[in-house]
Amino acid sequence: MGSLGIESSPLQVAIVGTGIAGLTAAIALRKHPHIHVELYEKATELKEIGASITLGPNGLRTLQRLGLEDCISDQVGYRGPNPISRFYRHWKTNEIIGEDFYEDVSEPLHYTARFHRGHLQQALLKHIPRDIIHLKKKLVSATVDPRDGVNMQFQDGSTATADILIGADGIRSGVRTAFVPDFELEWSGHTAFRGIFDASLVEPIQGVPLDSTHWWGPETNFFATRLARNLFTVQGGIYADPKDPVAIAKFRDGGRWDQEANINLLREKYVDWNPVVKALANVVPNIRYYPNYFCGSSLPTWIFGDRVTLIGDAAHAHGGAFATGGSLAIDDAYALYLALISVFPETAPQKPSSGDILKALKLYEDTRRPHAVKLLKVVHENNAMKTRKIIAETQETDEELRARAKRGSGTTWLHEHNVVKAFEEAFAASSKRI
Repeated sequence: MGSLGIESSPLQVAIVGTGIAGLTAAIALRKHPHIHVELYEKATELKEIGASITLGPNGLRTLQRLGLEDCISDQVGYRGPNPISRFYRHWKTNEIIGEDFYEDVSEPLHYTARFHRGHLQQALLKHIPRDIIHLKKKLVSATVDPRDGVNMQFQDGSTATADILIGADGIRSGVRTAFVPDFELEWSGHTAFRGIFDASLVEPIQGVPLDSTHWWGPETNFFATRLARNLFTVQGGIYADPKDPVAIAKFRDGGRWDQEANINLLREKYVDWNPVVKALANVVPNIRYYPNYFCGSSLPTWIFGDRVTLIGDAAHAHGGAFATGGSLAIDDAYALYLALISVFPETAPQKPSSGDILKALKLYEDTRRPHAVKLLKVVHENNAMKTRKIIAETQETDEELRARAKRGSGTTWLHEHNVVKAFEEAFAASSKRI
């Protein structure tokens, strides 16, 4: 088939979800002249909602690879004045007790940045034609014919078909549910309280760091940072036994995701902390609940029916640990793009066969799943340790807290992960198997 034939029959890719994962995947795949993308979103409108989101060097590098410097500029994201990944301060004394340093980051645009999620989403949306985004499309079922493609049905009764379906629809993924209906998420026991407000409310407070800062305490933490466009955000939270029925009723079920919460929950939690944290908690006008969920177990595969795969939280919800979810999603999207163009280069005379599509999806999974499994293992271990301490009613000593902060988070392998190198290694391994 010549170029005329392929133009009349491009590779049809359906993406469910218009969050960071779905939009990045769409932007990447649309660079291929013979891939046609359609996005399906259950929301009724695309508006600036959600809390703050952090992107580390890995996610920022990937967005720059896609030519999206405008999405990661200082007009959209906030970077502190010091080239340090993370600052940790003492909950009571406010002194700096630890830092995370970059190991291989020299480009200022790649320094960890904090965004209002809505600002980042809107910046990405500028790179996507609105006529390929379909709103009010909640997926209720999906089936695969390995030869003919994927059939989708939405709650409004409409249907759609595609050669490939990508589930980028978050922690409660409809795509995942369609193929793994018995999969269950677990509550970590942590519920975050987040507030975003005008930065002018912080100006009267003395000593607010210019850098994004984590205050570590023996029972919980507190995070505060400026955001672009004169915004400020804080995050606190509680840790509880995830199997305690009282905690479940109050914070898991009673604190549904992105629901408005009582501001006194935040203020009372930090009433005995240092004056800066206490003052920040007192100026927050309102907060919202964010119960942290994670995959109860790593999915054994992210591929279904040889034509369906998952990216972002749909594939590997991890409860927000290490503020790496956004970058994970971005790298997933890029790895999937690299995998697809490896079997379907721009010069290909025809669409990839069903076998080629499966080969690409396996290559994507080989690139990303081991990384996600490693992260989930750490998350499970940390959650189990916190739960044991809560049940035993033991508390970290001040010496232990300071030692932990001095060690830092130990997450350079996450925040500076090189997705291109990981893809090349997976591609080389797959080539040896042929």
